[in-house]
Amino acid sequence: MTQMMPEPAQPEAGAVVTTDDDTVGVSQGRLILRRFLANRVAVVSGILFVLIAAFSVSAVGLGPIPGWWKYDFSTLNPQIDGGAPSLSLVPEWLGGAGLALGEHPFGQDRIGIDYFAMTMRGIQNSILVMFVIGIVGTVVGTVIGALAGYYRGLLDSILMRITDVFIVIPVLVIGAVVGRTTGGLGVLPLAFFLAMVSWMVIARLVRAEFLSLREREFVEAARVAGASDFRIIFKHILPNAIGVVIVAATLLAASAILLETALSYLGLGVRPPEVSLGLIISDNQSAFQTRPWLFWWPATFIVLLALLINFVGDGLRDAFDPRQKRFSLRRTKEKASS
Repeated sequence: MTQMMPEPAQPEAGAVVTTDDDTVGVSQGRLILRRFLANRVAVVSGILFVLIAAFSVSAVGLGPIPGWWKYDFSTLNPQIDGGAPSLSLVPEWLGGAGLALGEHPFGQDRIGIDYFAMTMRGIQNSILVMFVIGIVGTVVGTVIGALAGYYRGLLDSILMRITDVFIVIPVLVIGAVVGRTTGGLGVLPLAFFLAMVSWMVIARLVRAEFLSLREREFVEAARVAGASDFRIIFKHILPNAIGVVIVAATLLAASAILLETALSYLGLGVRPPEVSLGLIISDNQSAFQTRPWLFWWPATFIVLLALLINFVGDGLRDAFDPRQKRFSLRRTKEKASS
């Protein structure tokens, strides 16, 4: 009698089938990196962001390091051609003036300061604020969320009630109070104090992850082995929640640029003699009708920086959560026709 062999189980519709060659010997970090690099939009956004940051630093320098641009963001200069931009991007064979930066490529403000130097300095300060708020806010939110989610009980109630108090108050209102108090101290103190009131969302996300992970078997095994609470939190649970932390930190950094811009525009953020993109727009808003380039350049970089960081955060979210698959019409048609 011939014994009938059972047919192999077919994968469900929409399931992701991976071969052993794709996963064997590959660490979780490499898998995350591979998925992130497969997202072209996120990779290009990250590269463009790094190039903009490097260009702004090399142009006007950073601290004692000088830049290659001959003007700075505070020196008064004689106005040339009414302060109009001298940047030319149209070749001569197309009827333009040729490819040239000119004396003041972004133009000059109403008192003669070079606008290219001011914009580059504003980009530096915006990126500095972004990194400080992103790092400090992430650290504070992660610690608070981890303690609340792991210990629960009374400590969880106290920390979450404090978080609720900060959440119900609009961030712009809190930032306005902080900016008015610390804006004159410089960019770094302003960014630090803004970070201290920007951790609430990350704290709630981390708490939710810890509430779930603390019940897993590997946590119980660590407790049985005699591991301390500190080691369990930061050596066992936190590495498994790092994906949520990184994605939330990226989104916090993107919102930090817009927060600093809004506060500086209202005169509650960065103060002269320092420069920020929002402060540049605020100082020149009265000249928008007669000199629109005073608004175009900083506004363009504000939107561009925020978009680039959001695209990078979107790519990191997809990389850390492989269940999120982008819909591809081309692939769907290919599968349907095959």
